[in-house]
Amino acid sequence: MTKPPFSALAPQTSAVTTAVVRMKPKAEVRAIRHGFPWVYSDEIVTDRRTKALKAGSLARLEDSERRALGLVAINMDSKIVCRMLDRNSDAVVDVAWFEARITRALKHRELLFDAPFYRLVHAESDGLPGVVIDRFGDAAVIQPNAAWADVHLDMLTEALANVTGVSVIVKNATGRSRQLEGLNEETVLLRGALDGPIPVPMNGAIYMADLMGGQKTGLFFDQRPNHAFTQRLCKDARVLDVFSHVGGFSLAALAAGASSALAVDSSVPALALAEAGAAEMGKTDAFTTRKGDAFAVLEDLAKEGEKFEVVICDPPAFAPNKKSLEAGLRAYERVARLAAPLVAEGGYLVVCSCSHAADLTRFRNSSARGIGRGGRRPVQIHYGSAGADHPLLPQLAQSGYLKALFFRLD
Repeated sequence: MTKPPFSALAPQTSAVTTAVVRMKPKAEVRAIRHGFPWVYSDEIVTDRRTKALKAGSLARLEDSERRALGLVAINMDSKIVCRMLDRNSDAVVDVAWFEARITRALKHRELLFDAPFYRLVHAESDGLPGVVIDRFGDAAVIQPNAAWADVHLDMLTEALANVTGVSVIVKNATGRSRQLEGLNEETVLLRGALDGPIPVPMNGAIYMADLMGGQKTGLFFDQRPNHAFTQRLCKDARVLDVFSHVGGFSLAALAAGASSALAVDSSVPALALAEAGAAEMGKTDAFTTRKGDAFAVLEDLAKEGEKFEVVICDPPAFAPNKKSLEAGLRAYERVARLAAPLVAEGGYLVVCSCSHAADLTRFRNSSARGIGRGGRRPVQIHYGSAGADHPLLPQLAQSGYLKALFFRLD
């Protein structure tokens, strides 16, 4: 039987919250009191009443002695059964509630950037669990990666427009996070109109973001500081950007004076957007693309005797969870092994991971081992993470996922 849309599963208001969920006596209540934002399915008392709660419902969370812990969003179909919305269990989730959180997030971004191109809301770290909002000037893309956000999407959209003044809002409901929540996938234009990709200025480069058909929200703002550091290495350099997407590192390198840049990706649409960005920058003559499997292209470039002063490898999440960790670490090692021989003597290799399951130490060890197996000796010169518009919640390790290692190779 087809499930009804989430707008039919729960009301678009929480003016009166009557549901109560209670944690088990031996559950880790202290972590919740100290700021951990999630309650797992094995930590709450599950009875007929709690099982009947609709995905996206709001409830009062209590400890085993019936002391209030806060207002939570419920999804009995998810391993994360409760997401903390407000430490005040009597809070009312309405347009004003959303506006307060978005306003707080906006103030931080306006201090950081002189143009409205950034991650505006970074989920739990900005007080909106499971919600990602990226801003592209007069447009914004919402990723409602939790059921409660789908249920309250109308209010969220209204608040976003009221606070920021954006006239175009896209709902991008795709990806692994939604699958884990038991949610459907779709990309929908909620407000306004789009007539094509949006030019995004960043670090002196211009990127073309496809908000309706691109990967994720259309552009990865998290790599901005790592693009900037890479630019310091690229003056007059030949640059290779593997897993390039829309030309993240390669276009930044050209903006910093690289003599040439080659972008490698398996996606024809992504490479077309990269080429459009290079054209906007007036760098077409210095920019080339190559479609193919990244591992195969790296092997082919070695056979062709190619060398580059700067090589960047920014692959997708090879280890999105603990189950895939060992295979993911082997994949990161393989990337480094194949990339290292392509780096000119004294040149630089940048390797990135967006897998939160692979911590910094294990990722660095895998990368260094791969470089060694590639016949090179590395020294690490820099470590980078996501930009300040992707704040990290200390109590939630998963919010600090991005790692970028910069090596100089002998």
